[in-house]
Amino acid sequence: MIDPLLKGLNGAERKNASLKIALYAFLICTTTIFIGSWIFKFFGISLPVVQIAGGILICKMGWSLLSSDDSGKGAQETAQPVNPTEKVEDILFYPVSFPMTTGAGTISVLLTLSAHGHDNDLTVYLTNLSALIASTVLMCLLVYFCYSYTPALIRRLGPRGSQVLNRLSAFLVFCVGIQIASEGLTSLLKG
Repeated sequence: MIDPLLKGLNGAERKNASLKIALYAFLICTTTIFIGSWIFKFFGISLPVVQIAGGILICKMGWSLLSSDDSGKGAQETAQPVNPTEKVEDILFYPVSFPMTTGAGTISVLLTLSAHGHDNDLTVYLTNLSALIASTVLMCLLVYFCYSYTPALIRRLGPRGSQVLNRLSAFLVFCVGIQIASEGLTSLLKG
């Protein structure tokens, strides 16, 4: 599903883009762990509102991927030659890193886990914080490898298989967005 967004990059450029996505994801996650709850309290934003807004953003991205027409893009690309690296650089943070890779679901889970990690006992707090950071590092490594080696998977699937995988992935992204938004709406209505 991410391959159309990173289309036109060679192996080294793809790995560089994947590294940036993983780094952005790490920064988003660690910022959320350390100061996310204070930022939301400062602006008066509740977790359900974050879920609704993030769910809408994810739905928008899923819908645009699901309804994209590859043949129309090809005609536009031949009319105006664009350096694929510059085009991809513009989307690495938004929408690829946020909200597709680390969005409302990730932020709400990290806010919840970090809130439960605050304890009067410093040892418990540091243990919980270490576990969250270690998990974040591991997930960012997985993000890097998955984005870096997508072409190998697509070559094995072939053109039709990759098209099916792209559409199914886009549909799942859309569904995840609806799920996150509906959980936020449910929480907001209960509260």
